[in-house]
Amino acid sequence: MTPDHDRELASIIDHTCLRPEAVPEEIDRLCDEALAFGFRTVCVQPCFVARAAARVAGSAVGVASVIAFPHGAATTDAKVFEARRALADGATELDVVANLGWIRAGAPAAARLTAEIDAIVKAAGAGAAVKVILETALFSEAQNEAAARAVMAAGPAFLKTSTGFGPGGATVADVALLRRIAGTRAAVKASGGIKTRDQALAFRAAGADRLGASASIALVTRLTGDPTK
Repeated sequence: MTPDHDRELASIIDHTCLRPEAVPEEIDRLCDEALAFGFRTVCVQPCFVARAAARVAGSAVGVASVIAFPHGAATTDAKVFEARRALADGATELDVVANLGWIRAGAPAAARLTAEIDAIVKAAGAGAAVKVILETALFSEAQNEAAARAVMAAGPAFLKTSTGFGPGGATVADVALLRRIAGTRAAVKASGGIKTRDQALAFRAAGADRLGASASIALVTRLTGDPTK
C-alpha cells in the first residue's frame, strides 16, 4: 500500500545505512525504499556503492558514498583514491569526513584542511557533489566557524554537520552557523540523530538544503503503509 507521504521532504533526504555490520540485503531494501518514497539518494559505505548503483540504475535516486568515514583521519592521498573508486563504482555524491584533528588544531592546520578538500573536489570534478562533514558536536562554535571557512575556500558543494557516529548529531544552531558561512556558495546538510518530522522541519527552517537520516520513512510518512510491499 502506498502511504500519503511528504514527497517534497523526501526529495531532500539522503536515505542512509552506514552501520558497519550492514549486510547486502539491507542495502537492497534501502534502495527499494528510496525508489518507492522518492528519496534524493541512498548513502552507503564504499563497499556497497556498486551494488546500490546497480539497484537504482535508471531512476532519479542518486548514490552517495562516505569517504574516510567516520574519523576523517586517512591521508589525503587515501581520501582521493577512495573518492575516485567510489565515483568509478557509480557514486554521484561524496560525503567526506574532514580531518578532525586539523579542525581541532585551528589556524595552524587551516591551510592543510583547505588543500585536502580542494584535492578531493578536483578529483570529483563537475560530475559529483562533495559534502564535507565537520562533526560539529566535537567542537566549539568558534572552531566550527573556522573549519567551515577553511573548507569553503576549497569550493565544496555542501557543508555537513555530522557523521552520526560522533558524540552528538546536528543541532539547529550548527545548521544556522553553516548556513551563514556557506551563504549562497554552497548547500548545507544536516545529519545525525534526525528521528522526527518536527526535527526535520526545524532543520529546514534553520537553512538545511539536505537531510541525512536512517529514519527517513518516519520523517515523511503521514499514514501507515509501506509502498515496498
